[in-house]
Amino acid sequence: MRARIHRGASEIGGNCIEVEAAGHRLLLDLGWPLNLPFDADLSLPEVAGLSSADPSLLGVIISHPHLDHYGLARKVPAAVPFYEGEAAYNIMREAAFFTGAGMTVEPAGFLRHRQPFTLGPFTVTPYLIDHSAFDSYCLLVEADGRRLFYSGDVRAHGRKPGTFLELLRDPPADVDALVLEGTSIRPDADGSERAITEAEVEDACVGTFRATPGMVLALFSPQNIDRLVTMYRSAIRSDRDLVLDLYAAAVAAATGRETIPQAHWDRVRVYLPHGQRMKVIQSAEFHRTDAVRPRRIYPEELRERSGKLVTIFRTSMAREMEKAGCLVGAHAVWSMWPGYLREPSGEKLKAFLDRLGIGMTIHHASGHAAVPDLQRLVEAVAPRKVVPIHTSAADRFREFVPSVEQHGDGEWWDVA
Repeated sequence: MRARIHRGASEIGGNCIEVEAAGHRLLLDLGWPLNLPFDADLSLPEVAGLSSADPSLLGVIISHPHLDHYGLARKVPAAVPFYEGEAAYNIMREAAFFTGAGMTVEPAGFLRHRQPFTLGPFTVTPYLIDHSAFDSYCLLVEADGRRLFYSGDVRAHGRKPGTFLELLRDPPADVDALVLEGTSIRPDADGSERAITEAEVEDACVGTFRATPGMVLALFSPQNIDRLVTMYRSAIRSDRDLVLDLYAAAVAAATGRETIPQAHWDRVRVYLPHGQRMKVIQSAEFHRTDAVRPRRIYPEELRERSGKLVTIFRTSMAREMEKAGCLVGAHAVWSMWPGYLREPSGEKLKAFLDRLGIGMTIHHASGHAAVPDLQRLVEAVAPRKVVPIHTSAADRFREFVPSVEQHGDGEWWDVA
């Protein structure tokens, strides 16, 4: 068995790994680069079978529903089989409706925790893992008597740390190559950095929510289900209701988990921003609004109860929220990677908040393992070699983990 990284060997995001054995091939992820806008003209990687028929390509396995791991899939013909988690598929389908950046291709099969399946000469075993995307997996690929373990994106400090601990206790054995994400192995990292936990984000949010006289504007990705839970718990602890938009309500429902805050829960309401209402009208998918009708909240109530609400907010809602008069005494909580604030959309948001005198606080936990947790994973798996991916500093891996074998994009290498 041999493999090559098409993208991700020297950048964070855009992951795509081709694995070959006995004349057949698999792709692990088919991501969009984080440094390109989603409307950029980007070609598919040079993989036989992606743009034209080739029966030796047995399928594409998506580790989790983040654009930098599935974003190029929309360019692939429907004949190519895709495999992903069931909840991940449902979430991506909702993202496709609301943002245009999701995925609607019907999967050939779903990933199940520690349930192996066979594709030609390959046996693939998914391992459910903690990450900021719901329904995320590491992937063990076996063929030709060799074993490759792909970490996908991992962390140990979210709301599902038990999955990471289970992997440490019972890792796959006899791994020849661990393809390991290294987001936290940065040019300036010294290895001592610790990760802020989701529980710490919750406590910090409670402090900010209680100190805010008006509405809390919560800025985070609805697909970050852990953060949705954090915002709900923080709101309840602060004696506030959580106001979802229609997109967040749809994503929560797509998880299929009643343990995730749903639109019908007590102290959860749903606001329909103008842009989302227009999408529903233009598509005639009125079942979407019908599903949340009993829980809807309107501008008048947003204004009257502003000091008792935590409202999901995005810059596209700015004008209508200002017009509703519900932003007196408001405060914004940014709960995403701070680097997004330096992009044009972030600058636009800051200009709006500054104009209205609305302050902003950052409360965020990374979706990626800190270096000490990556070291724990390498120690538990004990691979014969570690191949870096999803990192801006692959050349620094050797400072933190043993048996590193660095490979560039497009370079074939033996798994053995």
